[in-house]
Amino acid sequence: MSMNDPIADMLTRVRNAQGVRKKTVSMPASKVKLAIAAVLKAEGYISEFQETGDGVKRELEIELKYVEGKGVIDMVRRISRPGRRLYLAAGDLPRVQDGLGIAIVSTSKGVMSDVQARREGHGGEVLCTVA
Repeated sequence: MSMNDPIADMLTRVRNAQGVRKKTVSMPASKVKLAIAAVLKAEGYISEFQETGDGVKRELEIELKYVEGKGVIDMVRRISRPGRRLYLAAGDLPRVQDGLGIAIVSTSKGVMSDVQARREGHGGEVLCTVA
């Protein structure tokens, strides 16, 4: 079975796993998913992530983060979809919940948070928002 939007699948797996308080969640790995996981870890939304396996059967395992039994990620939403891509300039990048959340942006210099993209003056495709 083919998957039309692997990033949305990743975000849904994280959202569902955190909803039932799982410690870890795994999914097929890709370079973009690894980059998104790196941004989530750098911003403090997940504890750890690692890539396992080799070749075609690579897996991404994400260790979810909880504070006092409540998931750190309150909301995760896919913005740019295969049917409707959203590209914005650095000055137009969204501020998620007045700076309490982040937007993950795919720029020409790699995947980064909206704060870092604004600081470095890079626009790009807004992949998702996390709060």
